[in-house]
Amino acid sequence: MSSAWLLPEHIADVLPVEARRIEELRRSLLDRAHAYGYELIAPPMLEHLESLLSGTGRELDLRSFKLVDQLSGRTLGLRADTTIQAARIDAHLLNRAGVTRLCYCGPVLHTRPSGLYATREPLQFGAEVFGHAGLEADLEVLELSVDCLRLAGVAAPVLDLADARILRGVLAGVPLESAALTDLVDALSKKDAAGLAERSARLPGPTREALGALLSLYGGDEVLAAARERLPARAQVQEAITELEWLGSHLGSAHPDVRVGFDLSDMSGYAYYSGPRFAIFGAGATDPLARGGRYDEVGAAFGRNRPAAGFSLDLKALAALGPDAPPAAAIQAPWGEDPSLRAAVRSLRDAGEIVVAVLPGHEVDASGFQCDRELVHAAGRWLVQARAPRTD
Repeated sequence: MSSAWLLPEHIADVLPVEARRIEELRRSLLDRAHAYGYELIAPPMLEHLESLLSGTGRELDLRSFKLVDQLSGRTLGLRADTTIQAARIDAHLLNRAGVTRLCYCGPVLHTRPSGLYATREPLQFGAEVFGHAGLEADLEVLELSVDCLRLAGVAAPVLDLADARILRGVLAGVPLESAALTDLVDALSKKDAAGLAERSARLPGPTREALGALLSLYGGDEVLAAARERLPARAQVQEAITELEWLGSHLGSAHPDVRVGFDLSDMSGYAYYSGPRFAIFGAGATDPLARGGRYDEVGAAFGRNRPAAGFSLDLKALAALGPDAPPAAAIQAPWGEDPSLRAAVRSLRDAGEIVVAVLPGHEVDASGFQCDRELVHAAGRWLVQARAPRTD
């Protein structure tokens, strides 16, 4: 028999010090999004499965927990991503004519972890802007994501830009079954030259050459110049390259500490994104801290196909990168029924102070706090004075 206190694999409790760090970061990120004009939403964890997997959300099928609703008999899903829910809210509940900016922060559940040490219960923070098709929205989302990482103490972030339209332009006019396309995308994502050559062997020569070129098109600004020469001169491809150049230039000039690069073979979320997409890494890291981009088809299943761009990140993973926060300064107070004592404690708490009461029969036990002051009775009133440090 397994111990009752054991949790499922890749599921963990969040203990006080870590929980405090996560909560403080959550507030900072939501305040930053609010400063950009984003409104907070809180969608439910549980929805009808077809809603959670509608449209571009179908790729989440294998990652979504499913159960049967005891009230209706319908299949429900626990959300694995919040973007689809934000699109539903924009399309059906808000139904605004102009630009809508939404942000959120809440847990999502995955049937499998994304990595060896990853959690299956990320705390997803994200922001979405609906209703604007121009690059201004893409740049705004990029800048907000960089600001969020900076608030978490991520120094010198590395930005990788790509665009889903490039591969679509390369393959334009080439009939491919869904499975064959999936295999090509997989080989490109893994930068598997041998696998790509094998899977593209029956394609036209120019298409094979362009696919092979994608594998080497990663690096700095020189990548875009090479892409113009080596990739087909089709409008879809060239427009994507021009837009990547615009985004990289504008972000780099406003945020010189960000190292901007391009990886045109990165196919992460290929079926999901419709235009520019990005991933942001910490210096020397291999796993991205934030992902985002443009996904104009996200609301189609809800009857409102609006332009959309956004990003998301795992707040737990981001908070884990920062140093432990020092214990919060607090005031130690005796417990008592004296109305004047209780009034003094309430007044201090109303003023924003942390007051830890020493319960009868105990010494103060507040390992998450540093009681550097104490509430004492002197000269007929309750006063706060510095607390002498313990010598034991």
